[in-house]
Amino acid sequence: MSKYQDLVRVLDSLCSEAPLNNLLYHPHQSDMPNVERARSHAYIHLFLKSKFGLLGFDERERFITDGPADGGIDAYYIDADHRRVYLIQSKYRNSDSNYEGKYISYTDLLSMDVDRITRGEKENEQGEPYNPAIQTMLGELSHIADLGRYKYIVILLANLQDKAKDKLNRLIGQFDTEVYDYERVYEQILFPIVSGSFYDPKELKIVLNISKDSAGHRIQYYPETEYGECTVNACFVPTSEIAKTLFKYKNAILKFNPRSYLELNRGSVNEEIAKSITEKETNEFALFNNGITMLSDETEYSDRVGRKNTAELHLSNPQIINGGQTAFTLSRIYENAIIRGDLSIFDGKEVLLKVISFNDGEQILTEDQMAKKLRLIEQISVATNQQSPVSEADRRANDKVQVELQQKIFYDFGLYYERKRGEFSDGLQKGYIARNQIIDREEFLRCRQAIDNPILARRMGTRDLFSKDRFETLFASSNDYKKYIFAYTVFSKLNRDLLAKEDVKQYAKYAVVYVCCKRYNEEIAIGSFDSEAKDCLSSVLSKWADFEKYAMSLSENQSFYFMEKNSEGDVKQVDANWQGYYKGRTLLGNLDSFFE
Repeated sequence: MSKYQDLVRVLDSLCSEAPLNNLLYHPHQSDMPNVERARSHAYIHLFLKSKFGLLGFDERERFITDGPADGGIDAYYIDADHRRVYLIQSKYRNSDSNYEGKYISYTDLLSMDVDRITRGEKENEQGEPYNPAIQTMLGELSHIADLGRYKYIVILLANLQDKAKDKLNRLIGQFDTEVYDYERVYEQILFPIVSGSFYDPKELKIVLNISKDSAGHRIQYYPETEYGECTVNACFVPTSEIAKTLFKYKNAILKFNPRSYLELNRGSVNEEIAKSITEKETNEFALFNNGITMLSDETEYSDRVGRKNTAELHLSNPQIINGGQTAFTLSRIYENAIIRGDLSIFDGKEVLLKVISFNDGEQILTEDQMAKKLRLIEQISVATNQQSPVSEADRRANDKVQVELQQKIFYDFGLYYERKRGEFSDGLQKGYIARNQIIDREEFLRCRQAIDNPILARRMGTRDLFSKDRFETLFASSNDYKKYIFAYTVFSKLNRDLLAKEDVKQYAKYAVVYVCCKRYNEEIAIGSFDSEAKDCLSSVLSKWADFEKYAMSLSENQSFYFMEKNSEGDVKQVDANWQGYYKGRTLLGNLDSFFE
């Protein structure tokens, strides 16, 4: 499957969010011109959702202006917090070749009446009035008291030729312009949407109920650390506040957490968390749960918010470092409650929140300060994640090389390397991607080990495989990621297509990967990986029966023979202990001598 196909599935999913009476987004599937038109509008929805965190369909639709007499502006967004007005021109293409290879035309760029519209003109140069959506935008702009302090930014959701970039000012006017070509959309829009990390929280407001105990509802402490003085705030907060935070930000607020969301599997910790909300009317949840730990660069508290018995916490660049499973479970309950239109299930239920602030403010950190901060974050993560034991694989999830591998594998192969458990849960749940597009991290690491030594790939336990020393040896850098993908492709085909037919024994699979990777050619084109892996695998397997006969003919392997006496008392070999042989010390030499 290609990245473009994933994009189309996301667009179709966004179309399905539209009310049924909005026929533009619900064309008959055989009516391709209108299907393409719907996807074109959904493409703008995708940008608004990812860039500005607009989760609801109606919330986004109000900013769509695309249509006749739109002045070349397909959508807009007014960011009052940062005093920005975004004007969007979008060109969605209805095939993967056109999407990646077709450029926006000079005519389309010239059709953008950005200068006229931002000056308040309600008609184009021919005297024709702009459409109602543009008129609505002009009305909203006219009501901004300090509009002169706002900055206009033109967004081009299109591929742009290099020679056109130099002429943008003349074509559009003296406006800042951001270009989202197909590569940038794949990396900065599509991947974050699939992984649920698309909207970074810059500032978070949590509303507290302080009616029960107006003196002592919060504890504040100032510990001195290697990084410097930090501030710790601890208080009980409404579960609904945590639920809607995770509903909006998803994995974007779990970047320092060793795990992403794990589904509500029967008998899991998450299922028990859910029951303490859904099956209790009282606040046992506050007693049963260990709470949530968040990090922030700066935290402000105020109980002077103009509402009785209410206070607010304002967090800068917040991240949940412990309790992510609790928070995301609450968000799933919240999502279902929104669908039912009843949030009363959260009434009176609170959870302990601990916020650790580094008091950075707008300070620019030196390289040494940043290193100390990240080291402290890792130590806090290790120390606080005790409720659900953190495996060695989880501890490696945020390593730099893992992040690089994930980015490179997605960019070249359109596959989703799951460095954190549950990272693509949101994409799977919404049908954006299929499970076979996700690369299992343990299988991937075993394939990487098999390239060097198939014996260890099969013999080592998960904990040892992901141990810091072993992991850093195997992944000293991400430069050989293509070879790792070749190994994983061979392994996947072996598992899916061949083991079921018993062409090769289950415990021989890493030995097969090893031999195939000996034949790997760095010049293989990305698009040929699948066929090359298939051909290589077929060639190796055609000789596998002969290899096993050869191996069992060697005296060094006699300890793996099953011997039997016949009626005359002669001893002969009747079978082999293949399970022992394929993790024995002689395997590697036998493979090399036979296949080379």
